[in-house]
Amino acid sequence: MTDLAVNHAAPGMPRGVLISAAVLAAITIVAAGTARISGIGRPEAPKAEAARTLALRFEDQKDGSVVVRRAGDGAKIYTVAPGTNGFLRATMRGLARERHRIGAGDSTPFVLTAWSDGRMSLDDSATGRTVPLEAFGVTNEGAFAQLFTASGGVR
Repeated sequence: MTDLAVNHAAPGMPRGVLISAAVLAAITIVAAGTARISGIGRPEAPKAEAARTLALRFEDQKDGSVVVRRAGDGAKIYTVAPGTNGFLRATMRGLARERHRIGAGDSTPFVLTAWSDGRMSLDDSATGRTVPLEAFGVTNEGAFAQLFTASGGVR
């Protein structure tokens, strides 16, 4: 019996094209790694200083209201009436839920910060979360800004 096998090698990619593709992939990976490590192309957050800060505690009341107290002296600075101020309530509920999930108590106050560039944030050092309040619009940010007014706005 004769071997009738014929070598029908499929036409392949030219070797130069494969080498070029491999070099291009390597350059892309190196460039992406360099950019990530060096920060090239990463947008920088504006450098702003804290203009005002306020350490706060929030206490739910039996009637559905929320009492806001200055953390330092425990002074009551504001009361959120039942059924009002949904953004403030939802924000604080979410942060409290996160504290409960990780087993952090309520001994660490929340810190409300008004930045020199006009932004505001709410920090929870117990969980490491920061809520950039300006991201939710002027009206919702104002719900927290009123706490500065109520407390005298002092640092």
